[in-house]
Amino acid sequence: MDGLTQITEQAGDGLAVALVLVAGLMSLAAGIGLMRFPDTLTRLHAGAKPQVLGVIAICTAIVLRMPSFPILALASLVVLFQMFTQPIAAHMVGRATYRSEPFDKSTLILDELAEEIDEAPARRKAGKPNLKPGKD
Repeated sequence: MDGLTQITEQAGDGLAVALVLVAGLMSLAAGIGLMRFPDTLTRLHAGAKPQVLGVIAICTAIVLRMPSFPILALASLVVLFQMFTQPIAAHMVGRATYRSEPFDKSTLILDELAEEIDEAPARRKAGKPNLKPGKD
């Protein structure tokens, strides 16, 4: 091995270690948030955001440590799957929580779902769809 290749590999290894530490810190932040926050909606936010960033960091570290096309393809699929499914899952759990569990409404900055729920019976009587176009 020549000197440049060795330096590049060492830099990649160092960056991979740093990314594993970042992923660990993201997991720790998510765990602390899940234990610290009072209700499901705030816990959901604390668990969803760092989890995706942690998965991105750990997959990047794996690709840096074992650079090959199959590893890159698999890590990319894992990251894409997490990025697409986590927001949808968090959204659905949040809506279910909103409708079924008591929670602290003061944690909400803007409560658009309450407006939709309040207007739904009138729209149903008028034969219109339950939701306005463009909203879910």
